[in-house]
Amino acid sequence: MDTITPTMRHLFQQLGLPDTPTDIARFIHDHRPLPEDVRVSEAPFWTPAQAMFIKDKLQSDDHWAVVVDELNTRLRAP
Repeated sequence: MDTITPTMRHLFQQLGLPDTPTDIARFIHDHRPLPEDVRVSEAPFWTPAQAMFIKDKLQSDDHWAVVVDELNTRLRAP
């Protein structure tokens, strides 16, 4: 069985967020910079379900962790 490598668009779909490139860029722009002392899974803009999804994916260190790490990096950019 083939598995797809998740993309930022897939991540936003899983989070129930608009997932066009423009929507993703707007979301990141509107929510950055995320302070260094706040874990990405604990950011105040997530719903509890979104926060749990992000936390689970980071802890499982599976193929989703890479794209969640990318989002984390992009949210911390000034």
